[in-house]
Amino acid sequence: MAFRRIARICWQQQLTSTSHSVPRRILTVASGSAIDRRRISSSSTVGEKLATATKAVQKHDWNRAVSEAEKIVGYPTSFLSLRWLLSDEIANVALHLRKLVGSNHPLLKTAKTLIYNDKNQQAWGLIVLLVSKAAGHADSIPDMEQDKSAGVLHSQRALAEVTEMIRTSHLIHQGMINLQAMDNAGNDLSGDSEMIFGNKMALLGGDYLLANASQQIASFRNQDLNMLISSAYRDLAESNFIGDRDEQNYPLPSRPDSEVGGKSSADCTLEELGFGDLEDNTQPMRMENAMGNPEKEWSLRHVLGGGSLLGKSCQGALMLAGQPEELQKQGYLFGRHLSLAWQACIDLQPFLSSSLPLGAQFSLVSAPVLFHLEYEPSIYEELEKGSSSVDEIDYRNLHRAIGTGPGLERTKNLMRKHSHAAMQVLDRLPPSDARTALQNIILAMQEL
Repeated sequence: MAFRRIARICWQQQLTSTSHSVPRRILTVASGSAIDRRRISSSSTVGEKLATATKAVQKHDWNRAVSEAEKIVGYPTSFLSLRWLLSDEIANVALHLRKLVGSNHPLLKTAKTLIYNDKNQQAWGLIVLLVSKAAGHADSIPDMEQDKSAGVLHSQRALAEVTEMIRTSHLIHQGMINLQAMDNAGNDLSGDSEMIFGNKMALLGGDYLLANASQQIASFRNQDLNMLISSAYRDLAESNFIGDRDEQNYPLPSRPDSEVGGKSSADCTLEELGFGDLEDNTQPMRMENAMGNPEKEWSLRHVLGGGSLLGKSCQGALMLAGQPEELQKQGYLFGRHLSLAWQACIDLQPFLSSSLPLGAQFSLVSAPVLFHLEYEPSIYEELEKGSSSVDEIDYRNLHRAIGTGPGLERTKNLMRKHSHAAMQVLDRLPPSDARTALQNIILAMQEL
């Protein structure tokens, strides 16, 4: 990723004076380790696959699953093209980003996340390529369009790159900060020159990636694909405007449904978690009756904020391969369910320890928070303190309360439900090394 390389250049200046404990993605495992090289047979049932994931798994299974999947499709080495490394625009952005080193601008946090391959960003393009290879392509695709060594089309590889560019541009844009509340607009900001400069870099850097992604999509000369990916742009934008927000636009949970308050509602079926996208995913999603219901609200936020993009990219890859519409729709469902299972896994991470480190925070619209809010509506008073800034909330007390409720177990069930649904889609595809790699990634996710 272009921005990832820019950020790495800039971040090295801070790394020289500080040691970091954040682990890099491990692409290989030292010989002699006792890590189980678990495989899945093509004939295994979905239940057997997910049951396997509940057994004790070594810590590096995720890294191994991703590393071996990359080898199957020739990714990411072929993804890091020289045209990015030699680009004058990229060199100029890297030069300007150095000026932010030492400041507190959120753009640097985004840079750190990209450098260390945070699991929220990991493997988006890889998933698109694996789905492309697992599904194959129509016989009518010309030989010159095919990358025979990797088993995917050149256009599918370009779409995988576009997917990561769009995702990264969205994250960079979210790194902008609001320097003035509406009631203080017009005041002198000369003392915030570093923050103003950081905002400019976040805006222009994100726009640069988004413009390049749009140009690449236009070069496919496929109107249906253009419409599909454009609707994913729209969904990402809408994700920043639903529900309550603090003054920095950080999301806040909706007030829990008073009719259900004090007890846990029944888990939703997969059909109930559709927002119109299960019928026509190019139209805006319907948001009626979603806010206030923990599972629906969580699903809506994260389908808009990422699931739509991954699902539509998988669908678009099958469209480029000339696959029938029914299989294309299954590609969308796979990406959607995988993204939601992934997000549930990430939401659990801050709650794996019994106490929250001093100064640490977590998303207030994560699944454990929303589920616990329904179970104990009284904590909404604590969350309302964040209406001006989420920093006003006592995260350690909130963390402790959530650990005693049903939110964590319900989040685990949520992850299993979407993992199961993603596995069912894979069972429709013919046995292949790419399908097995996708199954292994889903299983490794269960133990992160």
